[in-house]
Amino acid sequence: MTDTAWIDSALTSARPQAVGALLRYFRNLDTAEEAFQNACLRALKSWPQNGPPRDPAAWLVMVGRNVAIDDIRRSRKQEPLPEDEAISDLDDAEDALAERLDGSHYRDDILRLLFICCHPDLPATQQIALALRIVSGLTVKQIARAFLVSEAAMEQRITRAKARVADADVPFETPGAVERTERLSAVAAMIYLIFNEGYSASGDTAEIRAPLCEEAIRLARLLLRLFQSEPEIMGLTALLLLQHARTAARFDTEGTLVLLDDQDRSLWNRKMIAEGLALIDKAMRHRRSGPYQVQAAIAALHARAEKPEDTDWTQIDLLYSALEVMQPSPVVTLNRAVAVSKVRGPEAALEMIEPLAARLSNYFHFFGVRGAFLMQLGRNDEAREAFDRAIALANTSAEAAHIRMHLDRLMRDSRPRGAKAGK
Repeated sequence: MTDTAWIDSALTSARPQAVGALLRYFRNLDTAEEAFQNACLRALKSWPQNGPPRDPAAWLVMVGRNVAIDDIRRSRKQEPLPEDEAISDLDDAEDALAERLDGSHYRDDILRLLFICCHPDLPATQQIALALRIVSGLTVKQIARAFLVSEAAMEQRITRAKARVADADVPFETPGAVERTERLSAVAAMIYLIFNEGYSASGDTAEIRAPLCEEAIRLARLLLRLFQSEPEIMGLTALLLLQHARTAARFDTEGTLVLLDDQDRSLWNRKMIAEGLALIDKAMRHRRSGPYQVQAAIAALHARAEKPEDTDWTQIDLLYSALEVMQPSPVVTLNRAVAVSKVRGPEAALEMIEPLAARLSNYFHFFGVRGAFLMQLGRNDEAREAFDRAIALANTSAEAAHIRMHLDRLMRDSRPRGAKAGK
């Protein structure tokens, strides 16, 4: 075999399982990561000639562990390791380890790895960076580019995260039921944040940051394999799939943001939508609703509408109302107001968001939405003022360009009949 694409795919898929198992052996993130990298180098030499092992993860764990132990012995810096009988036959050892990884160890190792990356002592930015480096295997350079910071700054962020984990003396045993529930929500939140980092990218940063969406989906699917009956994890995975399915239609050829109602729905990824719809339908049958499920249900209503006018805005309004109870937030209310404008008109929607002005005084979307409602009501001077404020607060050139499009339309509509441009 000369084509190495399958090797890259196998190494990527096996990484969380292998690193998790190596972390259990060595109880040190740096050692586990280095052991895995050494095993990968051996795989790149061995697999093209000998073919893939029966269980790539088991092979990588065994080789990585042996290389790491040899390195420790050579450097004469012995550290206490779990007692393990010496290994002389790699094939037999691989079979035994594969059986262990296929059982409870597989689930616990990956879960432990995710929990460590989402340790409560770490700020969200460090959790995300650590997970992308340790669990996903992205290089420091890739992560730095995605978050628009220097490679040195990202290296420092990851190093600090590892140091905090070490200082916190994190237990490496399987977490108990209570801790597992608490940390599961932290892992889900981390995956959601990774997705949003990619989803919010536009213009020059879109190509660099958009792969974060795909990585978040991969992590969500991984978490779903560990918690196959957990409806909120189904909801999270469905939400990411349904949102990402619209990627090809979200920006025009010039990089300008295209609103949902104006998107070419033939560009939507129907296979991804079908997977997301099946997941949210399955989650809702559990009758244990949660914020991710509600958001996914909203995205599903948009995905099921063949045309914008087919959208069930009444149901979306009700879902946002439920989300307001679960996760009270001015941003949730702002999103609900868009649905209200479709159901009860812009005046009712504007009345809903006016009390949010103080809390959202520096939020781009608040002024964009407010300007749109004012424009629909014919209050053009106030709309222009809101749009100007939105442009000033725009995070990207695509956001600013989108608001300027509204301003141009406002100028055309308010121009006296018979007047020419430039006059």
